Amino acid sequence: MVTLGVRRWETLGDSVQGVGKRCNQDWWTCEGGGSWEEPLVLAVADGHGSAAHARSELGARFAVDRFTALAVSFGRAARDCHEPGRLARLMACARDDFPRALVQEWRTAALGHWERHRPVADDGAAEPEPGAKLLLYGTTLIGALLTPSLFVAWQIGDGDLAVVEHDGALNRPLAPAEEDLGDETESLCGAQAWRAVRTHWAPLFDEARGPRLVVLSTDGLSKSFASADGYREFVAGLDGRLTAQGAAGVRAALPEWLGQAAQYSGDDTTLVAALRPVHRALETEEKTGS
Repeated sequence: MVTLGVRRWETLGDSVQGVGKRCNQDWWTCEGGGSWEEPLVLAVADGHGSAAHARSELGARFAVDRFTALAVSFGRAARDCHEPGRLARLMACARDDFPRALVQEWRTAALGHWERHRPVADDGAAEPEPGAKLLLYGTTLIGALLTPSLFVAWQIGDGDLAVVEHDGALNRPLAPAEEDLGDETESLCGAQAWRAVRTHWAPLFDEARGPRLVVLSTDGLSKSFASADGYREFVAGLDGRLTAQGAAGVRAALPEWLGQAAQYSGDDTTLVAALRPVHRALETEEKTGS
């Protein structure tokens, strides 16, 4: 008899401030173990950081916090996702309702902060429009949810989601058809931001054939390489070291790796990853003789 206990993930994450940056405008989280009761949630956000987005480090934090709460609720609600008709409804929710809820929650958080921390205005200055307020908090976001039967990810703006499948194939399922030009990117502060959210929907009908590594990173990492091949080689190398050493063996080296990337890209650099450990077969028949 073979028992596969694919319920828990090894995780790691870190962030390094870019050279010359006034502060680190990235934010990240890695919460839960991947069970139904505690879905695994990964997220990274990259505040835009320019003068027009003077509060973007807060916007990044609001994005990660709001995403985490929504994703945990979604994961728990999806427990019976393979019931007839339920999977299609959940997919529609993930692609339509979830982005709208995320953008609304983020906007509420940003505008609430504005109300509590208004800048000193010149006498007679007109009240900024909501869009102008939100611009100050502009940020990208990548988030992923992993449960025993479901892998869903969402992205708005730049950055990277890399997935190493159970057979070693490396994919970037949320990569845009055309890369953003220069520093231009979609943002949660956009007028219709929910329309710009990309969704990766991957039900897991067989846990053992689910992804073995999921990596989320802000664009400070990918920009540190001369080409997309360099980024793919980094992820493949990370997969190899994690498989051989486990997350504990890589955590200590991660800040140095991200620091080197930040030196090359000049940008804040953040990475979170989840590794599904190799679950060896329990050879019960040999041990029990049954």
